[in-house]
Amino acid sequence: MERARGLMFRESMDENNGMLFIHDDQQPLAYWMKNTKIPLDILYFDSKLHLVSQQRDVPPCSLGNRCPPYPSHAPALYVLELNAGQASKLGLKDGATLTFGPDIPPAD
Repeated sequence: MERARGLMFRESMDENNGMLFIHDDQQPLAYWMKNTKIPLDILYFDSKLHLVSQQRDVPPCSLGNRCPPYPSHAPALYVLELNAGQASKLGLKDGATLTFGPDIPPAD
């Protein structure tokens, strides 16, 4: 349930924070902005922790189930949501490597 809720209904997110989603299997994924109030960058990473797809500056959506999906362009295992514009500030390009801090173990 927490994965489905994600950043829904939140009014803001601190600049240097994000939300990481770890899926059970690597596969093509699509996220949407249903009930999301803040614009986001949606970054898709594969099982080798490489950035394989990006959806930048995704706008909030208040259309409920009519909000459009934002798909990965390659199979992914991890999805990182950041405030819109953060990926650009960090200079992220496809192929960049996701690095986990000591409190986040990689998926099995």
